[in-house]
Amino acid sequence: MISNPSVAVLLAAYNGIRWIEEQVDSIFHQKEVDIDIYISVDVSSDGTYQWCQDLASKNTCVKVLPYGDHFGGAAKNFFRLIKDVDLKSYDYISLADQDDIWLPNKVSKAIKLIRDRKLEGYSSNVIAFWGDGREHLIKKSFAQKKFDYYFETAGPGCTYLFKQESIQKFKKFLINNWTLVNEVELHDWIIYAYFRALSMSWYIDKTSSIYYRQHEDNQVGANVGWKAYLSRLQLINNGWYRGEVQKIVSLLKPYAQETIDLDRFFLIINFYKLRRGLRDTMVLLFMNILRLF
Repeated sequence: MISNPSVAVLLAAYNGIRWIEEQVDSIFHQKEVDIDIYISVDVSSDGTYQWCQDLASKNTCVKVLPYGDHFGGAAKNFFRLIKDVDLKSYDYISLADQDDIWLPNKVSKAIKLIRDRKLEGYSSNVIAFWGDGREHLIKKSFAQKKFDYYFETAGPGCTYLFKQESIQKFKKFLINNWTLVNEVELHDWIIYAYFRALSMSWYIDKTSSIYYRQHEDNQVGANVGWKAYLSRLQLINNGWYRGEVQKIVSLLKPYAQETIDLDRFFLIINFYKLRRGLRDTMVLLFMNILRLF
């Protein structure tokens, strides 16, 4: 009898009592896989930790990491999960937010693509949804470019799934560069950048198996509407975006198969290699021309 693939789901939580039960239920309804959930709860005030503890007391597939640290953001919480959870006994590792809804084939479909295409990392588009019933497909599956990983993520980290051996390589890198990696504000960005910089194969799926909840407490959220565009342009204008790019380029320089020069002339000449989507490519080009990046 062929056994199901074993999967460790790493779930970062913070004041998520309104949504976490629906998220966990959707994880446990995954088909054709055997799942354990590891939960790290940032110091919360709404009972999230106690809810997770109660769940773990009733379900041996749920493990809650020691409580009490204040991470101040999802990235540090996920870095803690990757560092502290023993991943060796699992075939695959997946990341999960506390507030999304997974379709029943999310994990099994990703595993099949990893096996069929001999991949090491996987992500996908998502369907953003709001409390008023609106839905919007967030497309991240534009063709990968030579240097896109230095300038953007591969989509929301909640879609990420890895071969265990592959994320173990990132785990070693994370531990060896613990302080500097924790200065990067987006875990999904540095993970994708590490895989691509080391020429580890990554696929961005055009179909979505996840409903990506949008609410007032989203740390990043969907880039939909003029307010979201203006917010992200402001991050470029105030230097945050270039600062994050510089952190990632510097961190990966000793490991990368091919590094990049952030000289303005180089970025203008190679503008078509920096972002996947046409709109984002052109925005970054104009920002460089106008000396705003």
